[in-house]
Amino acid sequence: MRRSPHRRPHLDEAAAIAVEAEGFLIAHGHREAAHREARALCEKLPWLTTAQAEDLTRHYVHHRMALSRHMLTTTAGRAQEIREEYETRYQQLRRVLLKRHAAWASTLMACLIGISSAVGVLSR
Repeated sequence: MRRSPHRRPHLDEAAAIAVEAEGFLIAHGHREAAHREARALCEKLPWLTTAQAEDLTRHYVHHRMALSRHMLTTTAGRAQEIREEYETRYQQLRRVLLKRHAAWASTLMACLIGISSAVGVLSR
């Protein structure tokens, strides 16, 4: 059964939407964790006024989100570097393997031709 050429872009679009949704959920999780940490910090500082606690929470969440963004960006960048290194190495190994197979196939053909010639000469 043949696949429709129009089906592929739909799958790419669906994958892009899934990746975007995953990113949103991860960011939301980081933001919630930052708010929990800020609330826990403010609870340990009972002398803060409500306005000070809100200000501290806002600054903490902002700093924590910037830190999370930096860590995720760094990790994604490193993952891309590693992917490129592996792809390069894979291509190198693939070329070497192809050359070796070609050399073995040529050697095998030369041996078969030699045997065939020897059998032909001996059978006369």
